[in-house]
Amino acid sequence: MQEFILALDQGTTSSRALLFDRALQPVAAAQREFPQIYPRPGWVEHDPEVLWQSQLAVLLEVVERAGCGPAAVAALAVANQRETVVVWDRRTGKPIHNAIVWQCRRTAARCDELRQRGFADRIREKTGLVLDAYFSATKIEWILDHVAGAREAARRGDLLCGTVDSWLIWKLSGGRRHVTDYTNAARTLLFNVHDLRWDAELLDLFGVPAAMLPEVVPSSGAAAVCALPGWNLRPTPVAGIAGDQQAALFGQGCFEPGQAKNTYGTGCFLLMNVGSQPLVSRHGLLTTLTAQTRPGAPAYALEGSVFIGGAVLQWLRDELKILTHAADSEPIARSIPDAGGVYFVPAFAGLGAPHWDMYARGALVGLTRGTGRAQIVRAALEAIAYQCVDVVAAMQADGGQPLAVLRADGGAAANDFLMQFQADLLDCRIERPACMETTARGAAALAALALGWQTPQSLAAHAAERTFAPAMPAARRAALLAGWRKAVARAARWAEPEPTTGE
Repeated sequence: MQEFILALDQGTTSSRALLFDRALQPVAAAQREFPQIYPRPGWVEHDPEVLWQSQLAVLLEVVERAGCGPAAVAALAVANQRETVVVWDRRTGKPIHNAIVWQCRRTAARCDELRQRGFADRIREKTGLVLDAYFSATKIEWILDHVAGAREAARRGDLLCGTVDSWLIWKLSGGRRHVTDYTNAARTLLFNVHDLRWDAELLDLFGVPAAMLPEVVPSSGAAAVCALPGWNLRPTPVAGIAGDQQAALFGQGCFEPGQAKNTYGTGCFLLMNVGSQPLVSRHGLLTTLTAQTRPGAPAYALEGSVFIGGAVLQWLRDELKILTHAADSEPIARSIPDAGGVYFVPAFAGLGAPHWDMYARGALVGLTRGTGRAQIVRAALEAIAYQCVDVVAAMQADGGQPLAVLRADGGAAANDFLMQFQADLLDCRIERPACMETTARGAAALAALALGWQTPQSLAAHAAERTFAPAMPAARRAALLAGWRKAVARAARWAEPEPTTGE
């Protein structure tokens, strides 16, 4: 009987499931989008039960589509949106509030308060992260403070919390296992990336009882056993876990210092492997853990997080209605020689690295009477690339390895116009892999290591489907980047901080 690894790729806008064979080639896939919840401007939530039901549906669908049955699945793997948090009742398994999504800005004022009290440097020293509403700790704190009786229940040990991987594995295991891996733990503002454990000082600062938190396990290895009905014909382990961006780094074979990938998904996430010692950024980047394949052997990366990447195309499609399909953006962008001086700063959720401006908001500048649909669409595509240039510039300033090649993946990486524009702006080669499912493939690869199907050496092999070489004159590049910096300055600090008290 042919065997497979089933990878769950739980993202910000959709749940996906993919089956991979022993050679880590995808053989079947299923996907379902789910609703986004916006209670207030700048607030973003998901219904945790909808996340689970959509993920369960595609899990069952992909097995049916492949015609193999659960017995052919040797292991499950999970890749997930990272900083999004769920809090649920230990006894009933029911969430006590909607999941608060990584994009949500509701705790920005709380972060400001902590920064004013002088905690930012200490938090960064321990976690490698900046003090921002992006991360999980203030989201957990907010739920405990705003759901009636939650804080008391947490103190009694009645509540559990975790990033989305923890929630899914709890459901997959029938409530038997409450775990996360090092990559997800490192995104919470509660985990010491040097000591590799939950930090008592930070738990106290954010008022999060240690009993709420999951056990932290390596990214590769049997962390739980699937308890779904009909899956008891053989013990099916959950053998690979990683936050989506670290999963993509692993799936791209970036195992050596200096190797880097950029995922062009809902946001853009550029990670560079920096080796076995953490490199502390002085220019607005994050120090984070890469997927850990064995206990006590951490590897680190520098990361730059761009909040709005491909999501800007969804916005043009769903809100402005000037695109029917995101893929239409490429021929529209190519229909004109340039954006006509128009710049689009898609700071819908503030600006991430290296700016870390929670109060920036979207801006469309340089408009003239001749500006039309094509200029706006092209400016939106170009904005994705501009934001990534800012990240790479910070990475180089921090002393990261010179960037000769950037490996690209994610849905928007299929856009040839964007990839060429990115190569031109960065003045480096962009490599797009033959298998674009690098997030799910990375999670599957971690499970394949645990099963003995693959070795680190075999996983390091990298096959590029296409390479984009820079061709833009230096003067043109400099002029475009100067315009981008002016546009970012217009969007900066636009919104006013909200008070820290009340709803």
